[in-house]
Amino acid sequence: MPMSLEEALQHADELARRIEEREPDQDHWRDARSLAAIYRAVQARAQAERDIVEAVAEARRTGHPWWLIGSYLGTSGEAARQRYGKLIAA
Repeated sequence: MPMSLEEALQHADELARRIEEREPDQDHWRDARSLAAIYRAVQARAQAERDIVEAVAEARRTGHPWWLIGSYLGTSGEAARQRYGKLIAA
């Protein structure tokens, strides 16, 4: 099941905190570029989720039905409404 927007943002914040607080162990030094790539990907995923929420909100404001929005999201209209309805109402 995909992460909610809040979960993705919390996960990204937690990863950022871990990276900032981590003290390198000189005896077990490893190339951290792959971890940095993961961090960037998590940040990009969180931004993409924010972009989707904004796009769904705009689609609803302009009168598009949930079934059509769901089809663009690759899901049913009901699943789209359940996932994004409360987020865009807030």
